Amino acid sequence: MKGWPLRIAMVGALAFFGLTFLNASWLAPDPKGSVKLIAEHGLVQLPMPGPQAREDCAATRIEPPMHQRLDNTAEGARLAAQLGTQMIGADLRLTADGKFVLFHDARLDCRTNGNGRVEDLTLAELKALDIGYGYTADEGATYPLRGMGVGQMPTLGEFLAALPPRTRVMYRMDDSSPEFAEKLAAALKSLGRDPVEAKDSFYGFDAPVERIRSLYPGVWAWSPAQAQQCASDYKLYGWTGILPQSCKGGTMFVALDSQFFYWGWPNRLVARMEEHGGQVIVAAGSGSLPEGGITLPEQLGEVPNSFNGYLWVADPWVVTPALYTSRDFRTAEEQRAAIKAAEARRARQ
Repeated sequence: MKGWPLRIAMVGALAFFGLTFLNASWLAPDPKGSVKLIAEHGLVQLPMPGPQAREDCAATRIEPPMHQRLDNTAEGARLAAQLGTQMIGADLRLTADGKFVLFHDARLDCRTNGNGRVEDLTLAELKALDIGYGYTADEGATYPLRGMGVGQMPTLGEFLAALPPRTRVMYRMDDSSPEFAEKLAAALKSLGRDPVEAKDSFYGFDAPVERIRSLYPGVWAWSPAQAQQCASDYKLYGWTGILPQSCKGGTMFVALDSQFFYWGWPNRLVARMEEHGGQVIVAAGSGSLPEGGITLPEQLGEVPNSFNGYLWVADPWVVTPALYTSRDFRTAEEQRAAIKAAEARRARQ
């Protein structure tokens, strides 16, 4: 009997070293390429942290503005790309007359001087609105962006035309119907945009995502629920070296503060995902549920140098120039304002 504890210990030690070897990142080849940034809404007025900013009206709780650009605008997308962001997010909605426009919310009441749902107004009616009307950083004492967003809700065509060459797009389909995907594919065709050739991406509800995949075989399309499922499954049994079925051809969310809890991070994990046509997105947050994009330059340093996947960025105006210094076109005054904003964010943490 005395020999059994020793044998069990030896088997356990061998299993430990075997799993360590199987999941050793340093034994995997360095992934080709470098990290790619996703600006989820182009340039933004970032809301203060807190549940009210996410669940109610984010425009009523913004940080003091350091620039005058608004999210989901053609200018904001163009400038984010010029700073070096490789992929720009586009929140798509249909108008009453069947046109695609970019706007974050389903309703107009929060951000604009209009009311009701976007889908109930025509394009001409939406173009007459001021999309900067509702933004305030001091609980309504002042509205510093009023008058600057008149006519600035872009059509899909205006948005795409503003992008520099080779800029990729991540289309958010905030509609649960597959018909939405069909209409979007028709609109992109009429605009001469081939999302497979352009290496664009689509995300949203499962039904339109599956329809997009059928219309564009091989395109990167995913739902947040699928990405979170992939991450959870991989953390559960990725130690085996077998990629979960939920990750094959799919997308994995990796929370910035928990990245080293993912088996084989980063090189071995990336190699497994690439072998099966998958993509990896690092986002801010901890645990298994990322909370959004990064907002501080130093968070770039928390991502391993060999990671070649995607990094979700909430504020490209502050973050991106730290990675691509040669592309920083901001004035000295704008740079000082960005530094001040970053300092205030750190103080709130």
